[in-house]
Amino acid sequence: MTSSDPHPATRHLGQQSALPSSPDAAELDYVPNPRPGALYLVRFAAPEFTSLCPVTGQPDFAHLVIDYAPGESIVESKSLKLFLGSFRNHHGFHEAVTVGIGQRLYGEMQPRWLRIGGYWYPRGGMPIDVFWQSGEAPAGLWVPDQGVAPYRGRG
Repeated sequence: MTSSDPHPATRHLGQQSALPSSPDAAELDYVPNPRPGALYLVRFAAPEFTSLCPVTGQPDFAHLVIDYAPGESIVESKSLKLFLGSFRNHHGFHEAVTVGIGQRLYGEMQPRWLRIGGYWYPRGGMPIDVFWQSGEAPAGLWVPDQGVAPYRGRG
């Protein structure tokens, strides 16, 4: 990276990056908030998220929605995509995966507020939805519904 690079701390932006071997090996990049002091919400949706069942090893599928109100930094989207992709070979219960993603992002990025909704497709005939948030949303923050309908099967 050159000294004129506007994001010198990023490891992935503008570079070829391989999918990390595991979530623990994934390196998330954070860049300065382009609107420091402004109260706004950022939403990432991953409608084709996958991980593996820790018991059977079979794939589990989810629609993840991550909402956060930035503090001093924002997460760089390519590094987030690679982090989420690293779960493809990760064995974990829905609860551990969903809450773990939220807690890692919150702990590293330190946003003003963060929530994650994990809308998991049925396992054993029953969908499992998992939700976590860092606390109450800041006063005045517009927090729209996550927009994921409850699972209704094919009809």
